Amino acid sequence: MVDDAAAAIDFYQRAFGAREDFRIDAPGGGILHAEITVGRSALMLGDAGADEAEAASFAAPTSLGGGTSVTLHVFVPDVDSLAERAEAAGAEILQPPQDMFHGDRTVILKDPFGHIWVFLTHVEDVSKEELRRRLTTAG
Repeated sequence: MVDDAAAAIDFYQRAFGAREDFRIDAPGGGILHAEITVGRSALMLGDAGADEAEAASFAAPTSLGGGTSVTLHVFVPDVDSLAERAEAAGAEILQPPQDMFHGDRTVILKDPFGHIWVFLTHVEDVSKEELRRRLTTAG
């Protein structure tokens, strides 16, 4: 949930190459429910206050004092180009793209609506044994 779902969808299209698949406008304005696709992942979103009956159940990260209880992980073909595009569109890079011990190149960013995203590009298969070894030697 976000404070301005229409602006969020626009941002996700510019920053992440999202495709808007479906939208239901709320009777009083805003977006009650929308579905977008980022990479091969389908996501649902809407305005946090679009349905007053559910307002107590759904909150935007901005209403939580700047924190969030969810981190979205999405695999994409090229994490580096996505990070560049997202930063140019207004995302805050929290961890620049880097190869990680688990075999994925990863970037962590925060969107202007308060959500934390982890985008990953798979670069190598890592066996369970090698993963354990890397975890014990990581520093």
